[in-house]
Amino acid sequence: MGFGDLKSAAGLRVLNDFLADKSYIEGYVPSQADIAVFEAIAAPPPADLYHALRWYNHIKSYEKQKASLPGVKKALGKYGPADVEDTTGAATDSKDDDDIDLFGSDDEEESEEAKKLREERLAQYESKKSKKPAVVAKSSILLDVKPWDDETDMAKLEECVRSIQADGLVWGSSKLVPVGYGIKKLQIQCVVEDDKVGTDMLEERITAFEDYVQSMDVAAFNKI
Repeated sequence: MGFGDLKSAAGLRVLNDFLADKSYIEGYVPSQADIAVFEAIAAPPPADLYHALRWYNHIKSYEKQKASLPGVKKALGKYGPADVEDTTGAATDSKDDDDIDLFGSDDEEESEEAKKLREERLAQYESKKSKKPAVVAKSSILLDVKPWDDETDMAKLEECVRSIQADGLVWGSSKLVPVGYGIKKLQIQCVVEDDKVGTDMLEERITAFEDYVQSMDVAAFNKI
């Protein structure tokens, strides 16, 4: 059982594969098991080992809380997949003098080489993350636009509504729905980008056509 040599590319690949369907080394919360494995790594994993790098950056965020994390540190060979040979020998909680403390000890300064490598790995990770397209939050809204009376020109009313243009606003289908006494309301659908267009803005713009529009209500609102 184990990861092999976590200072080698092969060991990091084993760790990456191990974390493909796991958030932590053991269990469902960060623990001393994560700290033990973290401290055995010489530098941040390369960007292509994204499962290991994601885990590495997450555990590094617990720098100030690492002593309070649950569990008891075991020998490094006690963690990892069962079919990998433990090459760490009689691993203990203490590290060799030439090991690099990736959390950054108050008593030891990080070597320039390790610092440079860590910064390069983190820069690669951030660059890869920044290239991912941002998810745009959108909503589908169904509006009820009511006229003043049965003599209101509904075709003109709809033309006024559709004349409203804004970044992040797309008008969809519409229909006239009877409300009684010969009066029909305009029911019209639109899709909006949540960060750019809100229902308050739509109501303000639509009711501004006061010659045709009596009021506007939101009939349905669904996140896409």
